[in-house]
Parts: sequence; C-alpha cells; structure tokens
Amino acid sequence: MDDDSRNAAGRLIVAYAFSALLLGCYAAWRYLMGDYSRILLPAALALVMLVACLLHVARPNQARLPAYLALLVGYSMLALELPWLEEAGIMWIGLAPLLTVLLLPLASAMLLNLFLAPVWLFLSDTALDLHFALGYVAMTLVVALVPWEQRRQQALLEATNPRDRHCNALAREAMHELLGSEYQRTQFLGQPLAVLALHLPQLEMASEQFGSRARQALLDALCLAVHRCSRRHDFLGRQGTSTFWLVLPDTSQSGAQMVQQRIEQALESTVLVDTGTLRAPIAHCQRLPGESWPRFEQRLLELTRKLSET
Repeated sequence: MDDDSRNAAGRLIVAYAFSALLLGCYAAWRYLMGDYSRILLPAALALVMLVACLLHVARPNQARLPAYLALLVGYSMLALELPWLEEAGIMWIGLAPLLTVLLLPLASAMLLNLFLAPVWLFLSDTALDLHFALGYVAMTLVVALVPWEQRRQQALLEATNPRDRHCNALAREAMHELLGSEYQRTQFLGQPLAVLALHLPQLEMASEQFGSRARQALLDALCLAVHRCSRRHDFLGRQGTSTFWLVLPDTSQSGAQMVQQRIEQALESTVLVDTGTLRAPIAHCQRLPGESWPRFEQRLLELTRKLSET
C-alpha cells in the first residue's frame, strides 16, 4: 500500500469513527428529548458504523464491505428523518447522491441515484412537481462531476508525470528524452558520457512468490542504493520491468567503473526479509568518439537485452 492509499484509508477510518460517535450522540439526544420511538435505529446504526470502522482497520485493502455498511447507515438515517423534516427535506435530499458518490464507483453511484430518486422524493413529503424532480437530477449530476474531474486530473497527471509510478526513477519515455538531450549536450561540449545498465532478476520471482509488497521493497531498495552512490546530476530511469539505466554525464570510463563498484558493494550489503541479498548485475556502456546517437542507443539497448538474458 502506497502513501496515498494509507492516507485515504486513515481518512475513512476517522470518518467512520466520527459517524459512529455522531449517531450515538444523536440517539442520546433523542433519549434526553423523550422521543423514545426514534432511539433504537440510531443506536443500532451507531454499532453498525463502529463495525465498519473496525473492519476497515483490520482489512484496509478490502474497503468495499465497510463502504456498503456506511451507505446502508446513511440511507437508513435519511429514510428515518426525511418524513419529519417537511419543507426542510428539500435541503437534505442532496445527501443521498453525495453519500453514494463518495462510497461507490461513479457508474454504480449514478445508476443507484437514478433508481432511488422516486424513493427520496416520496419520503421528502413535498409536492412532486417537475421542477423539483429536475432539481434532484441536476444535483446528482453536479455531485458526480467531482470524482469525474478528479479522475481526469489523475489521468492527466499520470500522462505527463516524468517519474515512474512504482519507484523513485524516471519513466521510460522521459528517460529516453533526457538521455538524448544529454547526449547532444556532452557531444557538443566534448565531454564523456557513460550509462550503467542494471537488471533486477529477483523482481518477477518476488512478485509471484511473495506478492506486491516484496516487489515494492526490491524496487525501493535498488533505487535507494543507486541514488546514494551517484551524484545529483546523474539520473536513474526505468527502461523495462526489471531493467534500469543510470546516466552519468561528464563521466569517463574509469569514473563509471568506480560508480559501478560502489553500487555493487551497496547492493551486496542490502538484505531483504523475503528475497535475501539484493542481486543486480550491472553493465557499462561508454560513448565512443564520433559515435552517433542512434548507434549509441542501439548498443545500449543490445547491452541491456543481453544483461537481462543472463
């Protein structure tokens, strides 16, 4: 689970716990007001929300059942209170589509909102005219725009983000573009350029035998070791699923070999719980005098292919 997922799970746990507390306070308030006929349901729903909170704490990766319980609690409270709100029910009728969109996927939420529209309009105890029905539909569509816009922004971010989604390295397209620019710059200035190709053979095995957490631990350990042994203006990119390129601008062959030795020593001293010592064969590719960019890229790709086959 990444940091964003942990933060989202934490926010949901707080929301479920606060909802359980709020329902408990509401039941206590009804008791103090002497309205005993409306105490049982809020008290029971407070316990349901507490169960949803505990389920989300115990299994944060399986959030569907707690969401369904929270949706059931919200619908039950709305059905309980709408007939008593009279004209004020118009203000609270938007809670149903809002709650549905927050807890369900967008398509399912829209379908459920349209299917339950007659129920909420009937329970609101207001005049069912065309304008009111259109207002409910418009409110449902406006509420649905929020997650739709979030998904659009997330897709745009992923399409333009130069970083790899799973590790602290550049994505393949961004790395190739930056490597091409660096090649032209060092060639114009007459500076050497070296690239280290790294292969992580344990990656596929870790994913199959130990799951995504061990796979992520391997990626994090490799990137951390490489960044500690390189300079600030060096950049690491992910060429394939288990292959990486470390671009070393203004670095001679001897300098690249020193960096390679430091990385190999750092990897040998890295031991993970599931996979043991981190193994990553490394190959060195140096730009030759007068070599063109297509030729250098072809040599680098061939070297990476041979490294991944060993």
